[in-house]
Amino acid sequence: MTRDGELNNIDYCALAEFRYQIRKFLRLGEHAAREAGLEPQQHQLLLTIKGLPENTKANIGELAERLQIQHHSAVELIDRLSERGLVTRKRGSEDRREVIVQLSSRGEKVLRDLAVFHRDELHEAGPQLIQSLKKLFAASAKPFANGKTAKKPAARKKSVGAE
Repeated sequence: MTRDGELNNIDYCALAEFRYQIRKFLRLGEHAAREAGLEPQQHQLLLTIKGLPENTKANIGELAERLQIQHHSAVELIDRLSERGLVTRKRGSEDRREVIVQLSSRGEKVLRDLAVFHRDELHEAGPQLIQSLKKLFAASAKPFANGKTAKKPAARKKSVGAE
């Protein structure tokens, strides 16, 4: 970066390469999910449930937040996975209105197979992804070295049903 907020060609190249590497990894994962009979977002939901931090409940609100989708969209995803026997619902122990989502044994199996694929793919793609991230940080090292951080663009309001 040349001045605060200005970008040069190195910055654009580093950003483009990083996004390219992420997109390649995501595309392969989306393909693997579809091969397993899932939509990519359904796979993401299974992974989110299994990978929640300790002491974090897999309730609808938390899952929607982690997937960055609307509450009703999370409910729809859970409905579809429940119909296929991949997740189950239970009532919260403290608040009976709360719905906690859990993986079924079938959901655990599907997720395990996909997780092995993704882990192996990261071993393949990881070095390129790391290299592109290093280039991105190197291109923008001055603002970070001075304790400054890049300004975030104003958040856009999600439209109804946006995912």
